[in-house]
Amino acid sequence: MRHLILACSLALATLGVHAEIIDIDSAELDKLIKKGVPVVDIRLQSEWEETGIVSDSKLLTFFDERGKVDAPAWLNKFSPIAKPDQPVIVICRTGNRTKAVSQFLSQQAGYATVYNVKSGIKGWIKDGGAVVPATQSIAACRSTKTC
Repeated sequence: MRHLILACSLALATLGVHAEIIDIDSAELDKLIKKGVPVVDIRLQSEWEETGIVSDSKLLTFFDERGKVDAPAWLNKFSPIAKPDQPVIVICRTGNRTKAVSQFLSQQAGYATVYNVKSGIKGWIKDGGAVVPATQSIAACRSTKTC
């Protein structure tokens, strides 16, 4: 796994790919959603159920309950959501996990523009952002094995 990430990093560096991670607040998240930029919620199912989710966000857990990651499998599920040349937004509970995910997408997976919601879903809700129950989205992604 480490060798794969290192190889990808070296390949991207050789190609001169410019990657950008942009920390955003709730107001910017709202603007980007209205522009159609996809939102990927990387939290656990229990977290989606607890707080609800940003409407139309894609549910795709990155770290499991033990903090483990299967990056190639996750990226395989992620790639239909956004291609490396398309912008994408990542959100978690408070913005901590998405820092690592943003770096992974930018530095190892070659995504050019990754928006990190710096205060996560908690900040979004605190700032008055709307959430919807996760039940239907969870059922949909479970049936297609995409979450």
